[in-house]
Amino acid sequence: MAGAEEDEVAPPAPHPVDPQQPIGQGPAAKRSRSEHHHGAGDAPSFRMEDLPVDVQAVIMSLLPLKEAVRTSIVSTSWRMIWTFRCNLSFKGPRYLHENDTKIQQAKCIETVNCVIQQHSRIGINKFSIRCGLFEEDSVHLDRWIRFAASSKAKIIHLDLRFKDVFEEVNHLHLEALLDAQGSSFLRSLFLGGVVIKPHSAICGFTILRRLVLQSVTISGDFTGFLANCAALEDLEMIECSGLTNLIIPQQLDKLQHLLIDGMEVEMVEFYAADLSHFEYKGQVVPIVHHGCSKLKKATIMFSGKKGLAKAFTAVPSILPVKILNVRSVALSKYSQLQKLPTRPDGMFMHLRHMTCRIIVHSRPQEANYDIEVLQLAYCLDAAPQLETLQLNMFYVSSSGVSSAEVVGMRRHDHLKTVFMSGFRCYKAQIKLACCILENASVLEKLTIEPRITGARYLGDNTDLHKILPGVCEWAQLTSERFGKVINVSGAPLHTMDASSAQQGEGSLQHHH
Repeated sequence: MAGAEEDEVAPPAPHPVDPQQPIGQGPAAKRSRSEHHHGAGDAPSFRMEDLPVDVQAVIMSLLPLKEAVRTSIVSTSWRMIWTFRCNLSFKGPRYLHENDTKIQQAKCIETVNCVIQQHSRIGINKFSIRCGLFEEDSVHLDRWIRFAASSKAKIIHLDLRFKDVFEEVNHLHLEALLDAQGSSFLRSLFLGGVVIKPHSAICGFTILRRLVLQSVTISGDFTGFLANCAALEDLEMIECSGLTNLIIPQQLDKLQHLLIDGMEVEMVEFYAADLSHFEYKGQVVPIVHHGCSKLKKATIMFSGKKGLAKAFTAVPSILPVKILNVRSVALSKYSQLQKLPTRPDGMFMHLRHMTCRIIVHSRPQEANYDIEVLQLAYCLDAAPQLETLQLNMFYVSSSGVSSAEVVGMRRHDHLKTVFMSGFRCYKAQIKLACCILENASVLEKLTIEPRITGARYLGDNTDLHKILPGVCEWAQLTSERFGKVINVSGAPLHTMDASSAQQGEGSLQHHH
């Protein structure tokens, strides 16, 4: 619904107030006190107007804006308290092709303008607008930005995207976010669906801690602008355009989290001594990181052929991580096994937990011939200290059950827990599972789940009742073969007989 977040109506017009008369001390408040009578044994009742004005404003700010406005009509002395709210959040339409988009958008714009016109502009903490905006409405955007800057807002969230339109038409001047002295009180800034032109002369964002840009077109000197944001700790760029190379300057020595998602850049280079979490999602491009001794967690999601192997070889700076999330999307007929280097300088010696998602596009008749999943066996060789592995597999348009023999893999002396979802007994899946069972000497349990985790369509998990019997049979035979516990997640309880329930290690355990 358009308008203030969780709100249905705009605030009423303000009533005349004597500027010399403190809030809470008007005639109505005095009558209220004189008319109220306490009995001898009654405890004094609580009256909000007895509190200091600043405390009343804080209480009002904890209410949704709609409720704060409604509360303001209870007493004449409360009429203007809502104008001291420190958090202002508004929501409008986000999809262009809905029937009442224009009406709802107009209502949202009217509400925002009404509120900021009456607000005191004192003590603003957060100013948030989530509403698709047309180019012809840019005059309102300028007004909103001036309000946020003059109010010294600490958090600004402007998401002006229509989610079903990919053109950003709203030009936003970063200089407008600065006050008259050329400085800003901003600590967190989110911009979505706008065009910006940063340059090195913009020096006012000295205390900015978090910057998120989504579907933003960037032209100008972005690196020079970032160099002036030395306090930045979190930088996220999602589906932004306009940059050929993304270079994060060395002045961002406090940066701890960097996310790059869906950016069509040719190279990523960054200097960040304190970086602890790095995320990259997109095409395989050169990624150069200077000085990454504090990096603890990495997320690498390369698209295209050999994306899985590239995640382990193309970004040497992530070798010190303890937690690694990787994703690969591959076409099975183009898959090729690539053995990774196992020398110490090319290994993940500190890696303890890894989550991997592999999406394989193949025709049904090719499912049992895919070898992309087997690439993970070689990737595991590069992580000799690994303790926990979670593998989520998704075969697009594939089905079938088969068996296969074991392929070679180095011994793992620390791997204790393995979970594999989307397990449908394809040959590559079986080979990989057997490799792990054979070489993980301290493995406590292997859990397999036919259900696809994070499936895109409901139909991806509709035939589980047909797949489960074959998976359960394979699990029981393989459990007896290797003498290790294999749990089949999702198998019905009634398939477990009394004898198998009493068996210890080396048996198949069925769970709900």
